Amino acid sequence: MRYRPPSGNRTDPPPADDAAAWITGAAPDGWFTEPPQIVIDRDEIIIWGRVPTPELAADATDADKAAAQAGRINQFREDTRDDRIRVAHQAEHRYQRKVSWGVRCGDTNELFTHLSAPVMTRLRQPERQVLDTLVDAGVARSRSEALAWCVRLVGEHTEEWLTGLRDAMTKVEDLRRQGPL
Repeated sequence: MRYRPPSGNRTDPPPADDAAAWITGAAPDGWFTEPPQIVIDRDEIIIWGRVPTPELAADATDADKAAAQAGRINQFREDTRDDRIRVAHQAEHRYQRKVSWGVRCGDTNELFTHLSAPVMTRLRQPERQVLDTLVDAGVARSRSEALAWCVRLVGEHTEEWLTGLRDAMTKVEDLRRQGPL
């Protein structure tokens, strides 16, 4: 089990180490053109699947391509709704996390459902002023939205670093599991 620092009365959900394999097996054959990408955190599992890109005429505009991809995603969403709900319920029971679905088609990505989890933090005045500036400038409607905007921006610009950090944490977890030799 992954080490997590104490977090008050919060109980961690069960490990989801096998979630990608389980979900890949539970999803009906033919849904996706490649194995789904599974993104897991403490609260949610997002299942990203890629569907075939529609074939268009060679002279199709970018707008036509985007519309065709959006149409393909919408059709997938409608055609698979009952089966996606069934798989999600089973995975939610097994892993005690909400399950969300997203689909990729060509350059278009659409997340159908997702969990919006509240996060509490204490900020000093300089940090609050940053958020208030974003609100005053119209970048965000509230401090909460401004904080989410900041987190997204940091995530976009530090993805390589965050990936390295996650990999290092996984290695530490593996070593803890092995114990002293």
